[in-house]
Amino acid sequence: QVQLVESGGGLVQAGGSLRLSCAASGRTLSGYAMGWFRQAPGKEREFVAAVSWSGGIINIADSVKGRFTISRDRTKNTVYLQMNNLKPEDTAVYYCASDKLGTAWRYAESQYYDYWGQGTQVTVSS
Repeated sequence: QVQLVESGGGLVQAGGSLRLSCAASGRTLSGYAMGWFRQAPGKEREFVAAVSWSGGIINIADSVKGRFTISRDRTKNTVYLQMNNLKPEDTAVYYCASDKLGTAWRYAESQYYDYWGQGTQVTVSS
């Protein structure tokens, strides 16, 4: 079983940047994909970005394309979400997720992921 811990959230003004990190630990298996989702109060969980095990394949939501970048460091079992030019509508709890089969990066749906972190709050002020 995989444990995921997010960090790096906080309060930032519009136009600013944040870098989120997600560290995986426990009974990790090779070949798993990792992704980021976000959820605002009263809203459904929304796909943000995903990356394959090797880091060579990236899937990113149109709403953040050009502003956000996902990457991973396999040696540290860590995935990152670099967020630039943040907007108030980016305000949400951001969750890190991992799957078992390594295929979830192809889908922008939370149902394809098996493990979830506790989330980290990102608040963007105007």
